[in-house]
Amino acid sequence: MTIKRTTLLVMLALCLSLGACSQQPQKTDQLYQALGAQAGLEQLVDGLLLEIEQDQQIVHHFQDTDIPRFRRLLIEQLCELSGGPCTYTGATMQESHTGFQISQADFDNLVTHLMTVMQRQNIDIKAQNQLLALLAPMYKDVVYR
Repeated sequence: MTIKRTTLLVMLALCLSLGACSQQPQKTDQLYQALGAQAGLEQLVDGLLLEIEQDQQIVHHFQDTDIPRFRRLLIEQLCELSGGPCTYTGATMQESHTGFQISQADFDNLVTHLMTVMQRQNIDIKAQNQLLALLAPMYKDVVYR
């Protein structure tokens, strides 16, 4: 495991253990640009979908999912979260994950895949951390308790 990956995992674990990061990074389009703007987000989501497809632990959660719609909504969500010009039009995280019984291990796998794809795309570590900090508060709405 690389130092960068270890740092990201530690930061994400700290955020998740607190239930949410108390101070969200300020939303400007800097993060959106650092992620590669629209084309970068599309590449990020496409890479994540490939990772999910290969992961037998979590792929079953997506068996009844309309993948093109999911892709579009995830791009919208990441775009809006990162300060881009998009508006997320999907359901809340709680609504869209109810009944899936997603475990902490499932969530951790998805985060690991996201980190892998961001590293593969050579996204700056600061931008990776900012995106993870924006996503971390969603943990409570995604993981089954």
